[in-house]
Amino acid sequence: MRHGKKDNHLGRTVTHRKALLSNLASALILNKRIRTTLAKAKALRKYVEPLVTKSKNNTQHARRVVFSYLGNKNAVSELFREVGPKVAERPGGYTRIIKLENRAGDNAAMAFIELVDFNTLYTKDTKSRTKRRTRRSKAKKAVESVRPEEAINPTPGTSSEKSPDVTGPETPSEPLQAEQESSQPS
Repeated sequence: MRHGKKDNHLGRTVTHRKALLSNLASALILNKRIRTTLAKAKALRKYVEPLVTKSKNNTQHARRVVFSYLGNKNAVSELFREVGPKVAERPGGYTRIIKLENRAGDNAAMAFIELVDFNTLYTKDTKSRTKRRTRRSKAKKAVESVRPEEAINPTPGTSSEKSPDVTGPETPSEPLQAEQESSQPS
């Protein structure tokens, strides 16, 4: 009888099952999402979630413990460098299983298993929403970049060109005076 034995043996011996779960866990950490059978995905979730919890505490001992489970240096460094800091605030539930259609050859139930915080479709991208740009802020920065003394009283002889944006429009009396002087005979 199998009372109280809740681990799925996956039809394999102990050493074969440990090697399978180790390889699946390494692939999940490196690729952030893998496709496998539903039974393997459920067994992998129980295997990999404690490892992700250990990656929150970046110590030499935690790295050695995780390496004893994974046996892959690249997966361990990826887990502690990228995955651990990203899931530091999450209290658990680091993986998501998404059921797929049955496999064509043997009709086995298939599923995606992925790391929750690395899926861009389901995670909220708060950084792009909080940063908004308006036209007013650009206009204020442009006006502030010009010194106020130059805008009001430009120094004579420094530049013959007038900037209509800074000094404003000419007064209507100046063009009329220029026309009157040109129309009078000399």
